[in-house]
Amino acid sequence: MQLKKLAQATLMALALSGVMGSTAQAADIDFSKLEHRVTESSAPVVYFTKDISPAGLMAAYEALGRVPSGKVAFKLSTGEAGNNNHLAPELIKDLVQKFDGTIVECNTAYGGSRSSTLAHRQVIKDHGFDAIAPVDIMDEEGSMEIPVTGGVHLKSDRVGSHLANYDFMVVLTHFKGHAMGGLGGALKNISIGVASQEGKNLIHTAGHTDKFEWGAYGPIDTPEHVEFIESMAEAADAVSDYFDQGEKMLYISVMNNMSVDCDCDGDPAPVDMHDIGILASLDPVALDQACVDLVYQAPDGASLIERMESRQGPHILDHAVKMGLGQKNYQLVSLDK
Repeated sequence: MQLKKLAQATLMALALSGVMGSTAQAADIDFSKLEHRVTESSAPVVYFTKDISPAGLMAAYEALGRVPSGKVAFKLSTGEAGNNNHLAPELIKDLVQKFDGTIVECNTAYGGSRSSTLAHRQVIKDHGFDAIAPVDIMDEEGSMEIPVTGGVHLKSDRVGSHLANYDFMVVLTHFKGHAMGGLGGALKNISIGVASQEGKNLIHTAGHTDKFEWGAYGPIDTPEHVEFIESMAEAADAVSDYFDQGEKMLYISVMNNMSVDCDCDGDPAPVDMHDIGILASLDPVALDQACVDLVYQAPDGASLIERMESRQGPHILDHAVKMGLGQKNYQLVSLDK
């Protein structure tokens, strides 16, 4: 990725903490070299802290200045059985309980340990999420349809029917790679993550079918795969529109335990990056772009970069911009002293 020199950029050096399974030495990230970081006040703000703790998460939330109201959904991945890279319940507990929040998920469409509600609830219990808050599997009682405005591939998005029960959504994302999408960021979390099983199939097949046909549609080296990437952006835009054009949403992403594989993989590739920090924004495109930029600047980001590029993962950001969901350029504001 070509790097941009930014006028009046402020240099922040971060000594990265070690991660499980990594043998690399802690190194500095030069924040002045983040490609899409700008100083223009018109760009959305992305807040950053290296403090990956409940206090750090709370500080990132408070910096946003938007207070959830009504019945609050906390969208995150509860992780596949056998995968422990997901967000830890103890990390998010204070923030979720501050708003009497409900953790929300949908069943998977690919099989595995979360493809049925009964099995999914067992994984949720095993991973400790139901000990900190109620957990709602939103498509337990089927789907509901929400419109996609201006979509190229999707005319509507099928989401868990229980989405109708919530007034506000806090999107808690564990940033990592993904076997098909290349990267798992906030946009994937609200597209595939909020989609029902039928909706997931529609996104993966770019609107062609709600049946399970992933193996026959869109291998990663075909134009159809790009349609899948774009369909994720379109579904994410539909969810944002549903929550008052994003006015009733906020986004926090945690960059730790980063594998090239998603939390939906029961046997993920080893974590081979150092932890980076917590980022927060009201713009999901800017947030995902900042995470991508940090991976490119990380001295141990090669594996994740290859995964993102080989799956054309960053293309989701370009299509999300076309959908009007956000901007790629951002102001980065450190919360650290």
